[in-house]
Amino acid sequence: MAVRKFKPTTPGQRHKIIGAFETITASAPEKSLVIGINKSGGRNNVGKMTMRYIGGGHKRKYRVIDFKREKDGVPATVKTIEYDPNRSARIALLFYADGEKRYILAPNGLQVGQQIMSGADAAPEVGNCLPLGSIPLGTVIHNLELRPGQGAALVRSAGTFAQLASREGKYAIVKLPSGETRMILCTCKATVGTVGNSDHALERSGKAGRSRWLGRRPRTRAVVMNPVDHPMGGGEGRQSGGHPRSRKGLLAKGYKTRAPKKASSKYIIERRKK
Repeated sequence: MAVRKFKPTTPGQRHKIIGAFETITASAPEKSLVIGINKSGGRNNVGKMTMRYIGGGHKRKYRVIDFKREKDGVPATVKTIEYDPNRSARIALLFYADGEKRYILAPNGLQVGQQIMSGADAAPEVGNCLPLGSIPLGTVIHNLELRPGQGAALVRSAGTFAQLASREGKYAIVKLPSGETRMILCTCKATVGTVGNSDHALERSGKAGRSRWLGRRPRTRAVVMNPVDHPMGGGEGRQSGGHPRSRKGLLAKGYKTRAPKKASSKYIIERRKK
């Protein structure tokens, strides 16, 4: 994986760094796995703006991704590696032996023509999906379920990975990308390997217009607002605005906002690093 830099022939290209598309092998998605998306522009059903800074952007189609990987014991061949505008990772199109086609997140090192499998009997190799109870300790994993059969909820972003640290009874202990260590049921599935497109973190848009292409409108900083609009607004001259907080007054940047009696806290062994 690599990134592309440009000669500064225009101001927008001076700092522009974008991902290379050399690993992508198809330009159009599989029609049977694509559905349309309607953009809301941040408005609700009566047209009122309920989410700020959303609007515009290029038209997209949603690629239906198989996060469950429940076709156990059926081998699949990687047909293409494709770009997905809805996520930072690349996606891979699988042709199963029974004729079905599905998209999955493309892990690092997955090649076109490679055979992959899911299920407890699959080998712990890149792209294969197994229950946590069947994966060797120390293995790097991604696409991780929190509840059996629910579908992957964790470690889906480009370049991320978790590590299977140990097992205690019916629970596996996993170290997540945030630094958090937590217990997850051994019957939950995970995919072996690291999510691909790891150079995504090095990309720089180069100009404000690229954010508009992604549907992101300009964001107004809190300290430049008036007191009626934000708790950090107002003041003579350039005031710092006091403690960082949200529009509704909830403290941020260091203030713990997690519910103290949250049910899942008992599964967290070590909190994430600041």
